[in-house]
Amino acid sequence: DLFQLFEAYAEEDDIVVRGEEQEVGGERIPCLRQQQQGSEYLCLADFISPQVTLPASHQSSLTSKIGVFATTVDMGLETDFSADPYEKMMMQLLADRLAEATAEYMHQEVRRHYWGYAPDEQLTIQDLLNERWQGIRPAVGYPSLPDVSLNFVIDRLIGLGQIGIRLTEHGAMKPHASVSGLMMACPKAHYFSLGRIDEEQLADYARRRGLPIELARRFLTSNLGE
Repeated sequence: DLFQLFEAYAEEDDIVVRGEEQEVGGERIPCLRQQQQGSEYLCLADFISPQVTLPASHQSSLTSKIGVFATTVDMGLETDFSADPYEKMMMQLLADRLAEATAEYMHQEVRRHYWGYAPDEQLTIQDLLNERWQGIRPAVGYPSLPDVSLNFVIDRLIGLGQIGIRLTEHGAMKPHASVSGLMMACPKAHYFSLGRIDEEQLADYARRRGLPIELARRFLTSNLGE
């Protein structure tokens, strides 16, 4: 597994992540906002504080923190059992569960020790299964962060190759049994599904990602309206 904690702030629907030596600017993670009637109109950037400038007598600004992570398995779990279709299927299932379980354990250690915003957390297995911890761990490709190509941004931040993950031309991870995403500590943060977006938001997102709109459309096909 691999993770790193960064200073970050929200700027409209972008999350700006600062590197260790960056005083201004940083890597941007463009996010998308719910648009469907009846939704909460949420965006992941809502769970990160905007940048606050303080008087000169204090530090220059206040920011939030964000965690960026990835977990994976040895590629051999996906390639060394091809001779037996059943064995290959079972090993792929095991590999997926190992990657997810590693992310779960890593997140617990981050909450309790490395980030330390929940040092006294004592959750049962059932509590963990019901996600009763503070904060969220949205993964790339999941309902609130559906654009798999955001893995290129995560790669620039933490270097996925350090744990053997390589990216396809569209940002999919190899080994397939890999998980990447963000960690947020906001007490009000909760998981949500983005749902459908319209052409206006697609065009804005493509601009913020610095992508041709047709390429952004390919990355977000399942979220585009009829």
